Amino acid sequence: MPPPEPPPLPALTHAESEFIDSYLEVVDQPARINPARGAHTYGALRAAQALVAGAAALRDALTVMHQRGESELHAATLARALRVLGGERRASRISVPPEDAS
Repeated sequence: MPPPEPPPLPALTHAESEFIDSYLEVVDQPARINPARGAHTYGALRAAQALVAGAAALRDALTVMHQRGESELHAATLARALRVLGGERRASRISVPPEDAS
């Protein structure tokens, strides 16, 4: 039996879509850098390099939104999009994992 279909993404402008995608890319990189979860320095180094590029893409998406007169972030709509795209799961990987019970 296939997994259930995720809810549809809310309607977003192209710039909002770029903003959400860039934000999630930035969130993913600290999770890969996280010393409590990582195993290799090379992977963490690559993630740190990608973090810089992701931050620039995030800045660019917000710049486009601002230039187009999109002066407000529609937090409820953007939060729905983040939930559909696994933002909560992805952001949770940034935290320090709990200690083993053993």
